[in-house]
Amino acid sequence: MNSSTPSSSAAGPGSAESAAPRRNSKRPKYSRFTQQELPACKPILTPKWVIGTFLLVSVVFIPIGLVSLFASQDVVEIVDRYETECIPPNMRNDKVGFIQSSQSKACNRTLMVRKRMKQPIYVYYQLDNFYQNHRRYVKSRSDQQLRNTGDERDTSACDPEDTTPDGQPIVPCGLIAWSLFNDTYGFVRNNQNLTVNKGGISWKSDRDRKFGDNVFPKNFQNGTLQGGAILNTSIPLSQQEDLIVWMRTAALPTFRKLYGKIEVDLQAGDVINVNLENRYNTYSFNGKKKLVLSTTSWLGGKNDFVGIAYLIVGGLCFFLAMVFALIYLVKPRELGDPSYLSWNRNPGGH
Repeated sequence: MNSSTPSSSAAGPGSAESAAPRRNSKRPKYSRFTQQELPACKPILTPKWVIGTFLLVSVVFIPIGLVSLFASQDVVEIVDRYETECIPPNMRNDKVGFIQSSQSKACNRTLMVRKRMKQPIYVYYQLDNFYQNHRRYVKSRSDQQLRNTGDERDTSACDPEDTTPDGQPIVPCGLIAWSLFNDTYGFVRNNQNLTVNKGGISWKSDRDRKFGDNVFPKNFQNGTLQGGAILNTSIPLSQQEDLIVWMRTAALPTFRKLYGKIEVDLQAGDVINVNLENRYNTYSFNGKKKLVLSTTSWLGGKNDFVGIAYLIVGGLCFFLAMVFALIYLVKPRELGDPSYLSWNRNPGGH
């Protein structure tokens, strides 16, 4: 009988091994985070909460949309597309040939002021179908060279506009600077010139941090193929604001860049004569050029999208709130009613 009964000494070592922790166990260390035992808010979306939330969103969004839309409507904007009209009729079948020729590029345009425009009036040029966000174009610049005069030979990223044929560095180098916009505009009202203030049109942070006050243009646009505007070699880059504005590349193929500011009011009925030089080649890539005169509001320039978007979201939330309220009133349902469970609704079926 003793042989059939296991002794305590025989069971001892086995039980000790089973009780000991396994060294190679893959069980993760216990924590309330891994076991999802942290305190949490688990709101129950009752019909009253859902309807109230939709109403709150609509009450907030609809007034914001109306205010934004009215602010955008107060902005007065004049847009004139001129890239085709400023080509002589006999050259419109060969626009690229005309823009690359030595013929005069002078062009006169007439703008009518339909509504009073309060100063400052911002003058923009708009380009369409110009992909400034292309990877190779965006990378074709040297920020070190733009900041420090000692880094003028840092042109490794600027190919093909990095150096002259004899190895001298181009300052500023790269395709962005090389393609600087070079159309010019002059404005006349009642036989009096309107001064365009080109100071302060760029970001102050760009002038102070990205462009050096002791860095001057060198060997710029000296090649056989000129891409855009020529820079004054006696003015440091930090003061060449047309270049600074252009070097802040746009994210979309249609963009506007600030050209200057007119600091007098324009009255309704005024006729503005624009004397422009149509030099910039957008014809090689089927681009468009537009001259834009615009006022601003507390919300910025003219932009109906923001107000319309708020109105659409607010109106949709109000509509959903009314639909849910009507359903709740016509066919109310007690919260947590077990009779709506599938096995209670069809007890004999599957």
